[in-house]
Amino acid sequence: QVQLVESGGGLVQAGGSLRLSCAASGRTFSSSGMGWFRQVPGKEREFVAAIKRNTYYADSAKGRFTISRDNAKNTMYLQMNSLKAEDTAIYYCAATFRPGIPLNRANEYDYWGQGTQVTVSS
Repeated sequence: QVQLVESGGGLVQAGGSLRLSCAASGRTFSSSGMGWFRQVPGKEREFVAAIKRNTYYADSAKGRFTISRDNAKNTMYLQMNSLKAEDTAIYYCAATFRPGIPLNRANEYDYWGQGTQVTVSS
């Protein structure tokens, strides 16, 4: 059974940094597309970053966030620097094994973690 577990969220001041982790189990994820999304109450889940052979970023994340993965550990990361109050959200990791799908679309992913809260105080 495929499982994704996020960790690393918390409370940080504006300008600070956090590193989120997504530990995957139940299958080998080295060939999967994986992504980070975030959601605030009352809004749709928003794309943040994705990784497969290449990396992809939302405009809001470019230059501040870095997505990476360690296939040996079946783990994906999101390094978030220069955090802003508007980055406050629940952050979810997701995975898909289907080839050729657009990785910035939440409804294309098959597996999701439970989410981790990131709160940035201004």
